[in-house]
Amino acid sequence: MPTQQQMRIVPMEDAHADAVLAIYRMGIDGGEATFETEPPTWQRFTAARSGDHRFVAVDADGHVLGWVACAAVSQRGVYAGVVEHSVYVHPAARGRGVGRSLLRALIDSTEAAGVWTIQSGIFPENTTSLALHGSVGFRVVGTRERLGRQHGRWRDVVLVERRSPVVV
Repeated sequence: MPTQQQMRIVPMEDAHADAVLAIYRMGIDGGEATFETEPPTWQRFTAARSGDHRFVAVDADGHVLGWVACAAVSQRGVYAGVVEHSVYVHPAARGRGVGRSLLRALIDSTEAAGVWTIQSGIFPENTTSLALHGSVGFRVVGTRERLGRQHGRWRDVVLVERRSPVVV
């Protein structure tokens, strides 16, 4: 498995589609990453996410190790600086700094664009993701109880956010 030195963070492109959606599928199958039951088509995936703030981590051979992407939370002007993100790491690449590197790239990119808040909803059972987000400056805002049903059971979602100290 590659080390951080062998990993590069690059903009997500159409050439990464199959790998990105496969990693998304693995997250869905794990049951602790999303309410989704199927990954979208690549066309729907790209249409729903900002083209300016999408990245993949690739190893020395160009294999995708993980991805991060975000979308505006609203079209209303007052929320122009607020995005919601997702980050997924291939199971074989976990614990190697991939997620942290992807989140740092997202933070740098969004701050350069004037985004003041990055947020996400995480299942409370996904303690690895909660710890990852905490390590790069996200804080828990609260828990949305019984937000949705998955496989016949109610699921809570922990809302996390990172407020930029740069964009004021």
